[in-house]
Amino acid sequence: MAKSRFEYVKNYELPDPLMPNAHIVVRVDGRGFHKFSDAHNFEKPNDVRALDLMNRAAKAVMEEFGDVVLAFGESDEFSFLMRRQTNVYGRRRSKLNSAICSIFTSAYVFYWPKYFPNNELLYPPTFDSRVVLYPTDKEIRDYFSWRQADTHINNLYNTCFWALIHDGLTAREANKELQGTDSKQKNEMLFTRFKTNYNNLPAYFRKGSTLARVDPNPMPVTLEPDVSDDVAADSATSGVQTPVTTDADEDDASAQPRGAGGSAMPAKRLAKRKPYEGTTGEIVTMHEDIIRNPFWRARPWLLA
Repeated sequence: MAKSRFEYVKNYELPDPLMPNAHIVVRVDGRGFHKFSDAHNFEKPNDVRALDLMNRAAKAVMEEFGDVVLAFGESDEFSFLMRRQTNVYGRRRSKLNSAICSIFTSAYVFYWPKYFPNNELLYPPTFDSRVVLYPTDKEIRDYFSWRQADTHINNLYNTCFWALIHDGLTAREANKELQGTDSKQKNEMLFTRFKTNYNNLPAYFRKGSTLARVDPNPMPVTLEPDVSDDVAADSATSGVQTPVTTDADEDDASAQPRGAGGSAMPAKRLAKRKPYEGTTGEIVTMHEDIIRNPFWRARPWLLA
């Protein structure tokens, strides 16, 4: 490339590398999506078409970047976990932030006709994003636990809110009736007034969407039984779905046994399995509990 006397301005492009050996999470969030969902007649409280479209946009990000090993989404947001040792774009914050948000947004628009064939896109959707670093496995586990707990809290509220709206209340009246209620009271309202057992609603709505890759060459994993986590271990081996997250569950999650350095999975456990970084293989979408241990024990490469 020919040089010119104007090239000095490149010196103002200061490097912005992220700290090495730290977990990178990029969270993409819709801007003004209450207005957007109303303008495009999204079904309330959950529109499967909109959620499927969000999942497809997240998959496009994972298809573009193999080092994105996990994605979790709810409503109009998605969080992407990058491989701890990734060096994509030299770990430059601005590049990672803008590229992931851009790919997600463009994919959302590109796949819109597939999921909303009878709904014209009236104006462009927009998303913002942020990059956050987390030092240990504990913070990563707690971050995704936080997002899934938020999914449950928001969905329970919205389910009650829209049940009241469909029952004839105004938005102001519904908000006033729900003000100050806890999870137990909301569950009781749904069951007694609307004959709805919240635990029987689709896990898709209660637990959000988790995207990860399937190991194309799975290796046997030998895990020592964790005496202090019998419930989670039984859930993992029996195939019984873990109960929906409750306020009490959120407190329990923070009290899970930790390994050295705050890790939720001791280094000795990871050493028993050849690390698989989850950068290849089929991307699958799940709607399951990611707060308790079984999900992470089955995929030790996510935190490697």
